[in-house]
Amino acid sequence: MSAFWHHHHLRRALAREPRLERFERRDSLAPTVRRALKTAAYRDCDHRCVYCGWDMPYTDATLDHVQPIARGGRSQPGNLVVACGPCNRLKADQHPQDFFSRWPSAGENFIRYARAVNRTLKRTARRAVSLAWAAAEAA
Repeated sequence: MSAFWHHHHLRRALAREPRLERFERRDSLAPTVRRALKTAAYRDCDHRCVYCGWDMPYTDATLDHVQPIARGGRSQPGNLVVACGPCNRLKADQHPQDFFSRWPSAGENFIRYARAVNRTLKRTARRAVSLAWAAAEAA
């Protein structure tokens, strides 16, 4: 019986870039700033997940970047909404148009509940939802 952990002495550590300090990381926010942004987004989104519409308690709300940081988004109020954990994980780091074309009902909820979002992001959502519904009707 040969298992991989029997060969642990054969593994080599890979070189890694030095870690940045906690608040030097790309687009990292201090906890007090993050909490203030989450509270404002929670209020602006009417205490609901912007993707599924669930009326959630503050403790279950997660801060979501509509345009993901990994894709060039920033931690600014026009790019932040609240989402429940499952919806936030489902969206992951997808562009909003990709996510809404795959899940048009999430796009409709986004249009309804994300009131303080950048106008361009809302326009993108409307277009992706209308194209997704048109494609579904054609099929």
